[in-house]
Amino acid sequence: MTPDDAARRAAELRAQLHHHAHRYYVLDDPEIPDAEYDRLFRELQALEEAHPALRTPDSPTQRVLGQVLDGLAPVRHAVPMLSIQTETDTTAEGARAFDARVRRELELPEEAAPVAYAAELKFDGLAINLRYEHGVLVQAATRGDGETGEDVTQNIRTIGQIPLKLRDEAPPVLEVRGEVYMRRDDFERLNERQRTRGEKTYVNPRNTAAGAVRQLDPAVTASRPLSFYAYGLGEAQGLPAFTRHSELMGWLQGLGLPVNDRRRVCTGADELVAFHRAVEAERDALPFDIDGVVYKVDRLDSQRQLGFKSREPRWAVAHKFPAQEQATRLNGIEIQVGRTGKLTPVAKLEPVFVGGTTVSNATLHNRFELRRKGVRVGDTVIVRRAGDVIPEVVGRMPGERAAYVPNFAMPRECPVCGSPVRRERGSLEHRCTGGLFCAAQRKQALLHFAGRRAMDIEGLGDKLVDQLVDAGLVRTLPELYTLGLAKLSALERMAEKSAANLVAALEKSKQTTLARFLYALGIRHVGEATAKDLARHFGTLDALMGATREQLLEVNDVGPIVADSVLQFFAQPHHREIVERLRAVGITWPEASAQEQGPKPLAGLTLVLTGTLPTLGRDQAQALIEAAGGKVSGSVSKKTSYVVAGAEAGSKLTKAQELGVPVLDEAGLMALLRAPDA
Repeated sequence: MTPDDAARRAAELRAQLHHHAHRYYVLDDPEIPDAEYDRLFRELQALEEAHPALRTPDSPTQRVLGQVLDGLAPVRHAVPMLSIQTETDTTAEGARAFDARVRRELELPEEAAPVAYAAELKFDGLAINLRYEHGVLVQAATRGDGETGEDVTQNIRTIGQIPLKLRDEAPPVLEVRGEVYMRRDDFERLNERQRTRGEKTYVNPRNTAAGAVRQLDPAVTASRPLSFYAYGLGEAQGLPAFTRHSELMGWLQGLGLPVNDRRRVCTGADELVAFHRAVEAERDALPFDIDGVVYKVDRLDSQRQLGFKSREPRWAVAHKFPAQEQATRLNGIEIQVGRTGKLTPVAKLEPVFVGGTTVSNATLHNRFELRRKGVRVGDTVIVRRAGDVIPEVVGRMPGERAAYVPNFAMPRECPVCGSPVRRERGSLEHRCTGGLFCAAQRKQALLHFAGRRAMDIEGLGDKLVDQLVDAGLVRTLPELYTLGLAKLSALERMAEKSAANLVAALEKSKQTTLARFLYALGIRHVGEATAKDLARHFGTLDALMGATREQLLEVNDVGPIVADSVLQFFAQPHHREIVERLRAVGITWPEASAQEQGPKPLAGLTLVLTGTLPTLGRDQAQALIEAAGGKVSGSVSKKTSYVVAGAEAGSKLTKAQELGVPVLDEAGLMALLRAPDA
């Protein structure tokens, strides 16, 4: 390739990549798969490595730079980045007061037409100034003190939503002002990653975004999922003639800059009030945090007429919403036991109004999160509540404690049932081992027990279980089988026929299999497949209950965690009592000793079923395979031993053929089952 050819191809690739980045990051409407974008990117990267002179500041390859800065250099703003006045009256009067002030300062008579305002969201992030020269991003700076900010160009380049090169004909100089923020879902994923690594979690999206932008290492910034919205201008040369702010925002969007669509032109105070109320109502459904809305006089000549006071424009105001974070005193910590046995420390707070309601309790998640946040009883803490989300303590206010307060310790016994509390190796969660015995876990245990793949008790659903437990009719699993027509018919919305059907379903469920019974007990980490493996290996319940850890580890796919969980379950006397009482009410299954179970021609093999077999139903085929020691998987991989395909087999058959996995029909499966050694 000649230098001219390389230059032309590099220009083509840059244009394509800019276009597709805009579709992906700004419009959320990609035209090509990620793999194709990556291919184009790698091609451009190779060209630039071969011809370094082709590497331009606006190249997509320059988004992540490796150099770590010694410090952030100061940047003097050509046009000061001023803050705007905050209207703290969160009622409708806040909007009306601003409108009245604008009309007064414009000297409009009472009969004059209403003023038009550009109404926008007030993002909760970090203000940024982006400087473009001839359409190419050359500098990014923080607000700082309004006069001087910090150069964060390298970090801002890592944000995919910010174009390195503007579309269409850009003016010679264009400074775009906007907000760098972090989406809530990105923030939660980031914190989950931190928890998994055992590292410090972040307090809120705003602080996290601000900290990421001001990193000295751009690679750290690149690892933080940041986003951007434009909302105004700084210095501009050669700008088209606009008469309204709303027109300007549409023009910026046309240049490829992300501009939030949740904006409108409001005429008069009543429409401002309606906008404020509408946005507040959907605030919690937005994918990012806002703390209010912004009103700007839409006409640019009116903005110039109104001018500024001290360091704030007279033509704009931020109309706040009720705060979602407040400070209050942590009076104590109590333990809440969830339906699955998880123990959660709950903060008992000095009541505080936050997020539109009075909060006196908030979650502390777990002991490790509590320690990371450095929170202790008596501290002044920050409480956050957003919409229907459970209030949480996000940290403590700075300051020395008056006296030493010990760290909170999780209890060794369940506060509900007194059973031992355990934390599995590598887990952050403490759990009650009471299981079937614990009142806090009663409803969940009953629903699981009655499930279709467990005891299959038709008609025993959520609402009925709630009634049975709340009325005190069922406290343990065996008491289900003492329910009669009289007790059930007395329940709300329970007709005699429905009651009779449930009694019949309970009676029918007594004839089951050992695997189903084990799964129904709800032993932690024992799913349907593991229950089948345990049943096949031990043959009888007594043999399983008496098994040692070493014996459990001999079972197919049973590791240390599952083995310990089974041991722990049957070590509890109340669990053994419940099992015996269930057998006493008549629950039975065919049992055989482990030595009597017959040959296992499919031991160690994994099969996948697809399509419709001539005579065997899917469940029948699976049962036969599992009885022969095989496993049934839902997906095809290189580890799949056979695919059993029937009529109308789909993508699984295609995948098997691509990978070279042997394919059987029903006859082939039956032959395999009969084989002495598969």
